[in-house]
Amino acid sequence: MLALGNIVARLALVLGVLRAAMGLFVASFDDPASRAAAASRYLGSATSGEAIDQGIKVFLFGLVLGILVKIGRSLSERKG
Repeated sequence: MLALGNIVARLALVLGVLRAAMGLFVASFDDPASRAAAASRYLGSATSGEAIDQGIKVFLFGLVLGILVKIGRSLSERKG
């Protein structure tokens, strides 16, 4: 079960960073109309800011899950 948690944590870290990076890339567009169109088409959100927020939340979830997996692993090693 800890191995699955470790995989999910790493996947969440990577996907969170990618989502935030894509949001930042779309936010760099100069034209507001193309920015809104790209955000709805490629990010699936109304604005690029929402995608950045979601990416940060997913990244933090992966970080917390990874810490909990490390705690669980150290407790299971301590037991025997």
